[in-house]
Amino acid sequence: MYMSSKKAVVLVSGGLDSTTALAIARSEGYDCYTMSFDYGQRHRVELFAAERTAKAMGAIAHKVISLDLRTIGGSALTDESIAVPEHETAGIPITYVPARNTVFLSIALGWAEVLGAEDIFIGVNAVDFSGYPDCRPEYIAAFEKMANLATRAGAEGGHLKIRTPLIDLSKGDIIKLGMGLGVDYSLTVSCYQANDKGEACGKCDSCRLRKAGFEQAGVVDPTLYIKA
Repeated sequence: MYMSSKKAVVLVSGGLDSTTALAIARSEGYDCYTMSFDYGQRHRVELFAAERTAKAMGAIAHKVISLDLRTIGGSALTDESIAVPEHETAGIPITYVPARNTVFLSIALGWAEVLGAEDIFIGVNAVDFSGYPDCRPEYIAAFEKMANLATRAGAEGGHLKIRTPLIDLSKGDIIKLGMGLGVDYSLTVSCYQANDKGEACGKCDSCRLRKAGFEQAGVVDPTLYIKA
């Protein structure tokens, strides 16, 4: 029988949502093992934010996995020749990175098996989100089913769970929840084209959602924005 102590792998990007998911995991008594990905993203400053937030939130260990999704491209986040849109667009936006959450969750699943952790936390959201297909509840349910079929842990009687505590919350509600758990959002970076200082553009889809969230929550936005 597969046995696990109360450990969780938490995917962290250094952004608002994943940091809140980490705070929730910690509040539920998990020993948190955080994982980030250097996947060729244009906003690599988020990796420094992820390390900062993981340390601030008491992660037991923090891993950065190197991948180069620039080799397949197909996204404004991994192809410098594609501009990050600064206006709302219909359909799945060009900032969607093909198969990103599937790749990230698969690697997190491997680490969870090594650690003996039955829970993987990811800060996906299906309310205030950018139209990404791999943030939908049905995708998460399908991945969890696959995870329990594909792993030794699942085959030996364990049950691996993909935890998405933010999936039904608005951005404003996420911020209120995180602040109640002591999250310092000034440590986070959400912008798709933040500069090396972590200053946000204030124009991309991620910035617009973040701004609206702080307005909804009635909280002062601590984000550093690039001065015009």
